[in-house]
Amino acid sequence: MAESGPDFSMADFLGAISDTVRPSAARPIVVRAGELETLPAGEIHNPTTLSIAGKLPTATFEIFRQTIPPGSSSDMQRHHHETVHFVISGDGHSEVEDETASWSAGDFVYTPPWTWHRHYNDSAEHPVEFLTIENSRLLGLLGVGRRQSAGLVTVDEARARFRGDET
Repeated sequence: MAESGPDFSMADFLGAISDTVRPSAARPIVVRAGELETLPAGEIHNPTTLSIAGKLPTATFEIFRQTIPPGSSSDMQRHHHETVHFVISGDGHSEVEDETASWSAGDFVYTPPWTWHRHYNDSAEHPVEFLTIENSRLLGLLGVGRRQSAGLVTVDEARARFRGDET
């Protein structure tokens, strides 16, 4: 089955998603905390740590554990997929386009598609821990996934850097 391009078929794609998860040794029902796969620092454009539960048998979404060190932030980025962060521990705030919202442990933070956003750890002593869930896998399978990082900049600086690249 083609994952994108002219040979892609939505019917084939949807037909390939089973109603029942078929676990195996490679795709277990449970992935233990120590089995999360930490993404290499060179693939992340900010000082956070991202660990993926990549062995879970999910077809359309990905789950990460994200750690933002004390006093740090994620990068200013936007992407076509939706994201929900569940705040496991810590306090901070997020910029999503022109809005700023504070959050703390137990809260959910929503990032709409294709919006400039950045998440900040407001503590100088303790890390922030997120459980991050995004539908990036589905969009990747459909061939429409896209992500841009502007680095550790403001929303206005990100807009200026990527002006003319709004789609």
